[in-house]
Amino acid sequence: MNWLFFWIVIYLILIVFLALRHLRSSDFDQYLVNNRNTKTLPLVFTVLATFVGGGTSIGLMALGYESGFAAVSIGIAYVIGFVIMSFYAGKIRTYGADNNIYSFPHYLNHKFTSTKEKGFSRIFSATVSGVNIFIFFFILAAQFVAMASLLKYSFEIGYTTAVIISALIIIIYTAIAGLSGVILTDMIQFIAIVIMILLIFIPGIIDDTEFFSRMQELPREMLNGTQLGWGFLIGTILFLSWSVLVRMDIWQRILAAKSEKVARKVSIWSGIGMLPFYIIFPMVGMAIKLVLERELATNESADVAYEFISRHTFEVFLMDINFGPVLLGFAVVGLLSALMSSGDSFLNIISISAVKDFVGWGKKKEEISKKKAHLMIRIATIIFGIIALFTALVFPYIVDLMVVGISTITIFAPITLFALISKNAFAYRRVALASILSAFVINLILFIYGTLYPELFQAKTSFVPAFVVGSLVLIIGVFISKTKNMLHES
Repeated sequence: MNWLFFWIVIYLILIVFLALRHLRSSDFDQYLVNNRNTKTLPLVFTVLATFVGGGTSIGLMALGYESGFAAVSIGIAYVIGFVIMSFYAGKIRTYGADNNIYSFPHYLNHKFTSTKEKGFSRIFSATVSGVNIFIFFFILAAQFVAMASLLKYSFEIGYTTAVIISALIIIIYTAIAGLSGVILTDMIQFIAIVIMILLIFIPGIIDDTEFFSRMQELPREMLNGTQLGWGFLIGTILFLSWSVLVRMDIWQRILAAKSEKVARKVSIWSGIGMLPFYIIFPMVGMAIKLVLERELATNESADVAYEFISRHTFEVFLMDINFGPVLLGFAVVGLLSALMSSGDSFLNIISISAVKDFVGWGKKKEEISKKKAHLMIRIATIIFGIIALFTALVFPYIVDLMVVGISTITIFAPITLFALISKNAFAYRRVALASILSAFVINLILFIYGTLYPELFQAKTSFVPAFVVGSLVLIIGVFISKTKNMLHES
């Protein structure tokens, strides 16, 4: 416990230093997009820190424990998604700089709304931002659940106390630092998680699986990736890949890039760099499945991470000196820092989106001052953080929170791709709205249905029919609109 406090003190000193540094900064563009002047390496680190951060890593360990290699399909989908994003990253960065775009919802509002239609603009903006915020509440709540699972064991406190402490840490830091602070801490947190993989996770997996020879003891469905059904396996690879193109956290990084070239390089290197993590983390869960004497309940799956690191750091001897407590403390703080890297990113994003899009920046003649907006974003950070905290308290299931969050984002893919390639996306604004709403409603209904009746429908695959419905609504709607225009012109 003493070494745990030691590492926490070191980490908190660093975080406080960085937070105070950014508190003194009055540069609003730095707070939002790091002055659009970020180089490749910091951006790759911050993207990877978000995608392989604490909530994702602990979530993937839990998913690996429950479903085996089905979790790896998420990593494969993301690699494909980053390849797709590389074709549009440069265009997104330039468009954002030329039109003062600060977020993904802001881009959609810019493409599909006009000051001449104030009523429709409000409905579209509220829908895009509202659905995005709804999605990211689940992802943010997953960070709080994962963080609480570490704190409750490390300090022997209850789950409720642990999740409240977790939320407060992330809320306070995010409200102060903004994106520029997030990028700096992400670099440190990513390095910490790489060290843990090399020193703890890989050796631990090899030890628990007896150099992978015991893997065959797991159920066949866990090894071939079909534990959650073929629908999840195939649907994830085919459809989840498009979520990279519409993730608000990725857009914020792309918009912060120094140039088009940097934006494209970030996409490629992020995709390449993340796949190993999405293989290693599920294998941690599978290893614990083999060696843990008791079966974890669904609401305990987040505990897989602590079970693993405590098992492989309790006794580590070098020259008759037990370095186990030192390594355990570092591992716990490393995972906590990784959780912060994801949590502060998601909270920062939904706060910026809410203020910029609901307040109506970019389309009104009279815009609020940057100083007032800065204050409003920080207030939004506190409010949304508290709502996500409540979600984590009433629904502490990290796998479900993670999967529903990262998969529901795909419903924006059809209209986003259309906006990027169409020369006149605005002409089909009502079709775009119908695509989002129909996909969101289908996804929500099927997810609730699958949660209530898991024997009849796999809730984790609800995004697949939602994606298909949203795409069909857009394609059919555009076709009908073009046909009407052609008949009208003739």
